[in-house]
Amino acid sequence: MVLSLVGVGADVAFTYRDNDAAAEAVCREGKQMPGRVWALKAEAEDYEQSKSTIEQAYNLLGRLDGLVLNAGITRDRPLVMMPEENWDEVIATNLKGTFTYARAAIYEMIRQRYGRIVCVSSVSGIVGVAGQSNYAATKAGQIGFVKALAKEVAAYGITVNAVAPGFVETDIWKSIPEAKREGIISSIPLGRLAQPEEVAGAIRFLLSEEAAYITGSVLVIDGGLSS
Repeated sequence: MVLSLVGVGADVAFTYRDNDAAAEAVCREGKQMPGRVWALKAEAEDYEQSKSTIEQAYNLLGRLDGLVLNAGITRDRPLVMMPEENWDEVIATNLKGTFTYARAAIYEMIRQRYGRIVCVSSVSGIVGVAGQSNYAATKAGQIGFVKALAKEVAAYGITVNAVAPGFVETDIWKSIPEAKREGIISSIPLGRLAQPEEVAGAIRFLLSEEAAYITGSVLVIDGGLSS
């Protein structure tokens, strides 16, 4: 996602939690592209830290035109076997993290009377996935958040939308047992996983001027899985 934006000339400050090597690799690759890129280490659920991180980003960028809310974790388990900490962890990162960064950024967007906010939800929040009651709750919550916030800030020239990917070929996919993967792919009408670049392209569109009249919407990217 970061390199997709930097590659078209955008200046991007992105956050990460603990993978220093991966963040440094993104920055190295980004230096060869038209835009500029910075990595900021931060926790999604810490409100005070989110304010500080947004301030750092603003100082680096000079403006805050776009915000992508994509922090997310899974702790999949049937509800009957789910410990409270698995519920709390997912809620804190996925749902509270959406609040903390949107709340930290929204004042500056209101002040400049311009902004594009895109939240990375999931098809799990639309149709539900067994074993993901915690994750599905956060992703459905993000969709409600987007629709409400879109109405609050439309008068300030700010759009708020969500993308809802299905199964994407990422590290999370690789953690799914191989026997289960075949059944998942067979349930997707297009017969394959989404590629990260396809999701990044949808986000890039919602951040662009071409999407200026789209707000409060959810763009589903699931190969027909939820249709």
